[in-house]
Amino acid sequence: MQLAELVQDLIPYRVQISAHHSSAEQPDDGHLRGIEISSIELDSRQVKPGSLFVCIPGFQVDGHQFVSQAIERGAVAILAQKPLDVPVPVIIVPDTRRALAYVANRFYGFPTQKLRLIGVTGTNGKTTVTYLIEKMLEDQGRKTGRIGTINMKIGERLVEVKNTTPESLHLQQAFHDMLQAKCSHAVIEVSSHALDMGRVRGCNFGVAIFTNLTQDHLDYHQSMEEYKRAKGLLFSQLGNGISERDLKYAILNADDPASSYYAKITPAQVLTYGIKSEQADIKAADITLSPRGVSFTVHYGTEQEQFNVPLVGMFNVYNVLAAVGAGVVEGLSLRQISDSLSEVQGIPGRMEVVEAGQDFTVIVDYAHTPDSLANVLSTARQLARKRLICVVGCGGDRDRGKRPLMAQMAVKYADLTVLTSDNPRSEDPAAIIRDMEKGLIEQDVSQTKYTSIIDRRQAIHWAINKAEKDDVIIIAGKGHETYQEIKGQRFHFDDREVAREALASLKL
Repeated sequence: MQLAELVQDLIPYRVQISAHHSSAEQPDDGHLRGIEISSIELDSRQVKPGSLFVCIPGFQVDGHQFVSQAIERGAVAILAQKPLDVPVPVIIVPDTRRALAYVANRFYGFPTQKLRLIGVTGTNGKTTVTYLIEKMLEDQGRKTGRIGTINMKIGERLVEVKNTTPESLHLQQAFHDMLQAKCSHAVIEVSSHALDMGRVRGCNFGVAIFTNLTQDHLDYHQSMEEYKRAKGLLFSQLGNGISERDLKYAILNADDPASSYYAKITPAQVLTYGIKSEQADIKAADITLSPRGVSFTVHYGTEQEQFNVPLVGMFNVYNVLAAVGAGVVEGLSLRQISDSLSEVQGIPGRMEVVEAGQDFTVIVDYAHTPDSLANVLSTARQLARKRLICVVGCGGDRDRGKRPLMAQMAVKYADLTVLTSDNPRSEDPAAIIRDMEKGLIEQDVSQTKYTSIIDRRQAIHWAINKAEKDDVIIIAGKGHETYQEIKGQRFHFDDREVAREALASLKL
C-alpha cells in the first residue's frame, strides 16, 4: 500500500522529509507517493525492507530509541511523535498509539467491519466465557476466531500471545487473518489495560459483555473507581448509530453493582443476566452444584431450558449465563445453547484436574485475585471430603494491596496454605511473601495454618507429599501459564507438569 494512502486518515500530522526540512501542518502528500509499504512494525527486530516503523512509547522502553535499527533493517518510513535525524520520511503525530489504530485498520482493510466482534471484559471469568461462546457459535456452523489470555485461535491455527489483549496492530492483523480463514465471528477478552491504552480503538464491537468487578490491577489504575471507568470504555465505545445490519448489545451482570454504571454510559441495547436480581433478563434458578458440574434452569422471557454443564462452581453458573446472553443476541435458542454447553470441555488452567492415580485430588487454577481465589476455594471446599490444601503466590511488580488479601482468603477456606512465588518479575520473592504474611499476622492466624516456601516447585512437592486420602489440593495463580518470570527472564514452568512430577515421586 502507498504511504500516502496509509496515512490519509490521520489529522493532524506533518511530514519530515529529511532531518533538516519539514513540511507545514497541511502536508504535501506528493512527498509520500511512490513509497510502498509492505508491513507495519512496532518491534525494530521485526522490520523488513518496505516496513513502516511505528515508535510507541512504552513503560520500560521507547520505540523512538530504535529508529536507527529499524532503518538498517529496511524501514522506508517512520511514524513518530517528534522530529528525528533520519534519512527517510517521518510522519509526525501527537500520539502514535492512537494513530496506529487508524493506519492498522486501513492497512488490513477495516476487518471488523466485516467480522462480528464480541468482547468480554471483567476481573474474572473472561477466558471461560470466550471459550463457551466460541463453542456454541461453532456448533451452529459459525466459524469463530478467539483471542485471550491463553492464546489466539485463527481458523485452526493457535498463536501465542504476550498480552490478554494485543496491540491494535496485532489485533487488526489477526482479524484480517480470521477473515481469510473464513471466520464470521471473533470473540476476544478485553482487558482494562487494553481499554485504557487504546489497543482496541478501531475495533467495531457488536457485543460487549461484563462479567464482574473485583480488586485487581490497582498498581496501574490506582483506584477501583478508575478501574471501573477503564472497563466502561468498552460499553461507551459501542457506537451511537443504529444500523439494522450491525445492531449493538451490552450484556451485563445484574448482580454486580458496576453494571448500573455501564448501562448508563452505553448507547447499545442492554441485556442483563443474574442469579440474585429479580430484574435480570436472563436468570438461573434451581441451581445444583456437584463435583461433576452445574445444573440449573435458565429463564428468558417466556422461555426456559434446563442446563447441565460440566464446569464446577457457582462462578461458572455466572460464566454460562454471560455466554447465554451472547447466544441469545446472536439468534441462538436456549435449547441450542444448552445442547452445546452440555458438551463443553474443560478450559486449560481453569479448575483443571491433574490425575495420576492418586487417592486425593489435585487441581490447577488461574485464580490470581482475592475474589477468584475465594470462588475457587469455596468450590473446592464443597468437593473436599477431608482437608483442603492451597498453594498460592502473588506476582511481582503488580498490585501490592491484594497480597495480604490473597493470603487471608487462602487461610479462610483452606486447612493448610503454602505461600510461595508466582511470577516475581523484578521483585525479591521473599519480600512478596512477607507482604502476604502481613495479612495473616494482622489477623493473628495460627502458624499451624500456613507455611512459606519461596521456591514454587518445592512448594508444590511439599503440598503433594503432605496430602492424604480424600484431600483436595488447589495450586492457584498460574493456571495455563508455562513459564515463571524472574529478574526479566522467563523460565519454563508449568504447575501441571510439576504436579505430575511430584505425584510420580510418590510411587503410587
